[in-house]
Amino acid sequence: MSNKNIDVECREVGLRDGIQIVKTFVPTDEKIRWIREEVAAGMPNMQVCSFVPPKLLPQFSDAPDVALAALEQDGLWVSALTPNLRGAQTAQAIGVHEIDFMNSVSETHSQSNGRRSTAEALAEFKRVVELRDSLPEGKRFKLAGGFATSFGCSFEGHVPHNAVLQSVENFVKAGVDEVVIADTVGYGNPREVKELFTKVIENFGDDVMVGAHFHDTRGLGLANVYAALEAGCRRFDASLAGLGGCPFAPNATGNIVMEDLVFLLEGAGLNTGIDVEKLLPIREIIATNLPDEPLHGTYAKAGAPKGFPWNSSTASIQD
Repeated sequence: MSNKNIDVECREVGLRDGIQIVKTFVPTDEKIRWIREEVAAGMPNMQVCSFVPPKLLPQFSDAPDVALAALEQDGLWVSALTPNLRGAQTAQAIGVHEIDFMNSVSETHSQSNGRRSTAEALAEFKRVVELRDSLPEGKRFKLAGGFATSFGCSFEGHVPHNAVLQSVENFVKAGVDEVVIADTVGYGNPREVKELFTKVIENFGDDVMVGAHFHDTRGLGLANVYAALEAGCRRFDASLAGLGGCPFAPNATGNIVMEDLVFLLEGAGLNTGIDVEKLLPIREIIATNLPDEPLHGTYAKAGAPKGFPWNSSTASIQD
């Protein structure tokens, strides 16, 4: 974890996954304001952009400026997504703390989303590993691999656990520092989530950190978080107001809602370091700059129950 004083680390991915397919460009200064205000609310980790050609995703034409501004925030762990070595080189030159590499377990999704086979993705990842390892030990970025479609794919349907475990093993052997198991199109359910995360953590947890990236496509996002918690996962992605979605899951809601995630975790007696009440006003940045995007989240509607936050001694999840 980037912050050793917390029990569970939340990572804000709204500035990347949340807006990557939104056609309306969010002004650079508003993206930076979003970052500053979330840091002030206690957010320890943010995936702030993706280093891809602007012609493919114009939303990230200002990625270098956004990343540099994020790196100026005291205590913030800054990560960025990249699909290839060229993007990693740009991210490394800027100095981000963590580079997240795009990868799909599903062969069809890999071809459709990344325009390459899973074998080609692994080969490209190894080039990024070589870049990291070529740097002086104190200058190396952390390297994470994201495993999209770990529970299912809109093209292929259910994805077997063995396929996920094999893909993770390939990346661990190649030199990944962290793996993020992602339910990209919302096929996961609590039973299967607990089973898969238990297998991943038992097999690879001693070598790498294991994180989770859930979407709320079919309303099971937070239930899946709790199942992953029970399996031992202690790092979760989410987006302010649940912004975002997958282009291969039409008509579906996007990421789990950061505000609801923090409420769930704090209610379980786990310290996130985040003040959920301070997150709520930041939603206005999305409402102002993306007025056509729906804002999700039940905590924002109902507010805190009486007496919240509760005493940590009531925690039902223990390390």
